[in-house]
Amino acid sequence: MAQSFKIITKWQLGLRDLGIRPGDVLRRAGLPADLFARENATVSAAEYFRLWNAVEAEAGERPLALEVGQVIATEAFDPALFAAMCSPNLNVAVERLSRFKKLIGPLTLDVEQGSETTTLEVGCLNAPALPASLGTAELVFLVHFARRATRSPIIPAQVTVPVSIGYLDQYADFFGRRVQHGETFRVVFSALDAKRPFLTANAAMWQFFEPVLDQQLAEINQEATTRDRVDAALFEMLPSGRSSVQEVADLLGLSTRSLQRHLRNEGTSFQQVLNETRERLARHYLSHSAMTGAEISFMLGYDDPNSFFRAFRNWTGHTPERLRASLVA
Repeated sequence: MAQSFKIITKWQLGLRDLGIRPGDVLRRAGLPADLFARENATVSAAEYFRLWNAVEAEAGERPLALEVGQVIATEAFDPALFAAMCSPNLNVAVERLSRFKKLIGPLTLDVEQGSETTTLEVGCLNAPALPASLGTAELVFLVHFARRATRSPIIPAQVTVPVSIGYLDQYADFFGRRVQHGETFRVVFSALDAKRPFLTANAAMWQFFEPVLDQQLAEINQEATTRDRVDAALFEMLPSGRSSVQEVADLLGLSTRSLQRHLRNEGTSFQQVLNETRERLARHYLSHSAMTGAEISFMLGYDDPNSFFRAFRNWTGHTPERLRASLVA
């Protein structure tokens, strides 16, 4: 099953700090307009890269990776990043980042520790190549992260990117050396810098975060099915009288055709999910509230109570009041 990746709330704030309008980014990426406002919002790998490409397009001509990489390291509170900051040194921190990288996004971090250097290579999951500014921003983040944790002006031994980037002088000023062309997005630290003590080390905080992060990592592959997403959307929409396939598709950021195809592939249909959700909610209201049948019909998005009564009899073989009486008894 496809993986999903959490969109942290700092995305919206970060975009505004960069002078980029979040709504324009979401429209360009073809994602739901309320994505950043959702609690525990997630996206697929493809959607994540579409989102980043939209940020890149909306940013215009500027050293975007240089700005974003430093913002991430400085302001974004994320448990995986915070746990890495609690490490005793960079070698331990990058091993932790590598282990939990998928909690941050569809990215990979390969770590090679040698006697003289520690080499970090940034890659991606489920995509042929990283967007240029995203890969470069990751390198900026890693260097800025190391400097903040050690409070030392660390200069990497080497920085390479597999693409052409602009603003080379500004990147050289930041890294302390020229960015070279290479096969991968790579940054190399000297062994001395990689072992330099973190002033932010906190073993107790790491012991607190580790089991939480392990649990999140175990759950990340368990993406909700389309049926589950439709059910959740209907649960939210029905009391306001909305229940059409078009309205649900719009909320989920899908076309009606794609939504119906996904449901068909899961062996169900929109109407079946709608009926099952309505029946489940009706049973809940009957057993946990004193609402009348007419009131329940309104809460389930029916224009006419008689339509609800007929549907309920088809689902259960009983009238709502008869079922309520049996539940009370």
